[in-house]
Amino acid sequence: MDKQFLVTIKNKLLEKEQQLMNEMEDLTGSGRSSAGKYQLMPPDYGSDEDENSAEVAAFTTDLSVKEVLESSLRDVRSALARLEDGTYGICKYCGQPIDERRLLARPASSSCVNCKESIKSRV
Repeated sequence: MDKQFLVTIKNKLLEKEQQLMNEMEDLTGSGRSSAGKYQLMPPDYGSDEDENSAEVAAFTTDLSVKEVLESSLRDVRSALARLEDGTYGICKYCGQPIDERRLLARPASSSCVNCKESIKSRV
């Protein structure tokens, strides 16, 4: 991969990282805790049974969204680390180069299309 391609990818990853952190802060409302983790606080609609049900439903949905955002953020940070250590663009399963078109479409990819399809077909 040429240097300009890697610069483009790094910029995309940094933009995605910032976007995910902003979404996480919007979701959690308070940013990070002292331990550096995002904390999700349940909403407080009131003490009536209907209000409690709404709180549980909203919290459950928010918790699922938080898990997806955390996973995406881990993937992006992992890709940035691979860029730094020179292993970016190599499939973690077969060791072959990942197609640049795949990396442009999904810069956090850590596997080639063939390996990803193989893994999905087993699940």
